[in-house]
Amino acid sequence: MEMRETLAKKVAWISVISNIFLTLGKIIIGWVGNSDAVFADGIHSAADVFASVIVLLVIKIANKPADNEHPYGHGKAEVIVSGIIGILLFLVAIYVVYEGISGFFHEIESPSLLAMWIALFSYVTKIILYRSSLKVAKQHSSKAIEAIAFDHKADIVASIAAAIGVLLSVAGSRFDIQFLLYGDKAASIFVAYLIFKIAKEMLTEAFDILLERNINTETLEEYIAVVKGFNEVKRIDRIRARELGHYVVVDLRISIDHYKTIKQGHDLAKAIKQKLMDKNDNIQEVLIHFNPFFAEDE
Repeated sequence: MEMRETLAKKVAWISVISNIFLTLGKIIIGWVGNSDAVFADGIHSAADVFASVIVLLVIKIANKPADNEHPYGHGKAEVIVSGIIGILLFLVAIYVVYEGISGFFHEIESPSLLAMWIALFSYVTKIILYRSSLKVAKQHSSKAIEAIAFDHKADIVASIAAAIGVLLSVAGSRFDIQFLLYGDKAASIFVAYLIFKIAKEMLTEAFDILLERNINTETLEEYIAVVKGFNEVKRIDRIRARELGHYVVVDLRISIDHYKTIKQGHDLAKAIKQKLMDKNDNIQEVLIHFNPFFAEDE
């Protein structure tokens, strides 16, 4: 748990520092270079900075062990952060759309090629950050780090779209092709769409976890296969599992022979729990209830 927290903080700090530089570069060059798309991408990077700071503040809370007041742990703190970031990105998308559309009703000026180069630099940087962040998120089942990775993912396509938009506008100006001048404005709206799409994915997942939706069927089938591997289990009456941030809690009801002793039931429950946790390192708790099984029930 301590190593997981350390890695999460490292990823968040790297994200904060890199996004500060990218934010300043894209906002300043986007403004000076007259590029709405690059400026909008800079606003998105500013949102990334805010998101990363929130993650840094909440990681310690999410990794705290269960206590009397929070018997299931504090993992949902990460989910709440993920939802906050999703809302933030949604608001950013609305702002960028507004700015992009309003740009069509003003006199068009060709942006500077410098804006394209900063967008391309951001594109390369974000690919590196996205891949490294996602790798850590999957290794440690961290929703907070995954949220940072998704932010980087949105920037990857957004940056290349901004670069293309600038290039089209510059080409329109140099070759006197009027409709190409609007390439930068169109690119800014496309960037907003990408931001909105990522925000929707993050909010949907956050709400599903907060509402304790059952985990996906494929994973549940893997749990069922493990439980059925014990001969003492005559029937699985119910199995549920819910994500609580970076870990999972399994709720299991099974039938065993009615003449089994409490000690035998205890040993079986301990063995099932251990087997499930050995095969799935993100399972933190397995709650098992026994029902009596009679031969005539078959």
